[in-house]
Amino acid sequence: MLEDFKKFALKGNVVDMAVGIIIGAAFGKIVSSFVKDVLMPPIGMLMGGMDFSQLFISLGDKHYETLAQAVEAGAPVIKYGAFINTVLDFLIVAFAIFMAIKVMTSMKKKEEAAPEVPTTKKCTECLSEIPIEAKRCSHCASTQDA
Repeated sequence: MLEDFKKFALKGNVVDMAVGIIIGAAFGKIVSSFVKDVLMPPIGMLMGGMDFSQLFISLGDKHYETLAQAVEAGAPVIKYGAFINTVLDFLIVAFAIFMAIKVMTSMKKKEEAAPEVPTTKKCTECLSEIPIEAKRCSHCASTQDA
């Protein structure tokens, strides 16, 4: 059983998948930072200096000026600004993955479209595989027609 697990864990696909997950997690952090630190401040500025991450609805009876005050008081809140940021994170990641897959698919189609040029031919006498440029078969010594 341990040997089977070792074969499974060391297969190329599993290792590739693990590398992809690690890179994906790092990419997700980069996108989250991009949305939070680069994208949202100008959008908030255009919308009158609004900080989306601070948007919330207090579910309690008391009104709080800031999200920090509501959280400190232990009030139940709906952090819809954080949700907006998370949705933007998802959309950017999904678009980036879509574009990467689109590029990879187009590259794969170009590879598949290239016709394979034969490098060998069959000897007309003994039917052995010989180089396409051969004038004489190396197996039976017969001369080959061009």
